[in-house]
Amino acid sequence: MAISNRYDFVFLFDVKDGNPNGDPDAGNLPRIDAETGQGLTTDVSIKRKIRNFVQMTRKGEKGKEIFVKSKELSGEETVLNRIIRESYEQLGIDLNADVDSDGKKRDKTNKGKAQGSEIAKGRAFICDNFFDVRAFGAVMSTGSNAGQVRGSVQITFARSIDPIVVSEHSLTVSAARMEEKTYEEQVGIQGRKFTVPYGLYMAHGFVSAHLAEQTGFDDDDMALLLEALTNMFEHDRSAARGEMTTRGLYLFKHESKLGNAQAHSLFDRIQVSRKSEGVARSFDDYAVTVNDDNLPAGVSLQRVVG
Repeated sequence: MAISNRYDFVFLFDVKDGNPNGDPDAGNLPRIDAETGQGLTTDVSIKRKIRNFVQMTRKGEKGKEIFVKSKELSGEETVLNRIIRESYEQLGIDLNADVDSDGKKRDKTNKGKAQGSEIAKGRAFICDNFFDVRAFGAVMSTGSNAGQVRGSVQITFARSIDPIVVSEHSLTVSAARMEEKTYEEQVGIQGRKFTVPYGLYMAHGFVSAHLAEQTGFDDDDMALLLEALTNMFEHDRSAARGEMTTRGLYLFKHESKLGNAQAHSLFDRIQVSRKSEGVARSFDDYAVTVNDDNLPAGVSLQRVVG
């Protein structure tokens, strides 16, 4: 059964000597707000890490498959149209039949594509089997066509509390690869690496009970989402990302589906401030203040992390 409560959450994480989210349009420099100097991490980057965590920890579990898989983890290329087509095959729906499952003549110009109630059946099947579709939604109107799903979980860009400084490092190569070239031609400075010495980032999240009714996002999925946000950096280590850690996860639960208070008024209860002037180089340089006094009627606060 889908969740029956609205949720809003505040998510804090930090990075030390790493690049939390490179910008391919800027030579993979850490993303930055050009006007304020604050660092940015996209919602897509955060969702990728959530997907990867679920893919690693729930492999083979019914209903916990990942639609947009990572090739790094699975070793296989993800072709979404193939997944959609195979879903109809598992449902026993022949999309090349002259007559569709509703008994209507199939449009010959769209052989191999679902039509009528077949689309709803395909969409429901994929929602049942893929966690990330239930959570984040998906465009599945290509290929065999399973329509579109709007996700029940939405996450904002994460923005650093303070402006960030980007450090540039030269990379050197000490081993030659090609026999036809001299050793001297192949060693030495071969590239650049960009890191943030330290940055504390904050993102906001929203979970809609009404959209969850359409996708089937349930309490078990909600618990898995929180588990992923708590632990996903522990399984996402790389030389490029340095040290990344979840520092805070504050969950506001509403008694009703529509919610009992505006999200921004709840988010304002989580304040992050600097303990002292100077250069911040660790989480200890910040103080997180949580105001849980006199919460609006029908709203409760759970400190998942922090």
